Amino acid sequence: MSDRGDARAVAGPFDPGLQLERTSLSWRRTALSLAAGSLIALRLLPLWLGEMLWVVPGMVGLVAAAALWGVSRRRHHAFMAQVEQRRTPRVAGAGVLLALTAWASAVGMLALVAVLLAAR
Repeated sequence: MSDRGDARAVAGPFDPGLQLERTSLSWRRTALSLAAGSLIALRLLPLWLGEMLWVVPGMVGLVAAAALWGVSRRRHHAFMAQVEQRRTPRVAGAGVLLALTAWASAVGMLALVAVLLAAR
């Protein structure tokens, strides 16, 4: 009889740190994407819209990307320390996700304003 549905029939040993590693890498990719988008905005928004005030969203994005990178790294090290002590990692809160959501919403609103101003 086959044990296909049995969770114990996994081909290799379970490594609880792999999921944390993937999550950490995804947050770092998010920070890099945010930095790239901010650099593009820093370069193009003042040219398209004609005012140096449009440098601010790019600068804010770069600061947010650096903060996200740092928080991601700090959380990864804290979680891995808990895994090494054979404790279940606990998330301290969703503050980083909330801040990223608020920032993305603000950038979306600024983009809408930019499009509306350019359409005039």
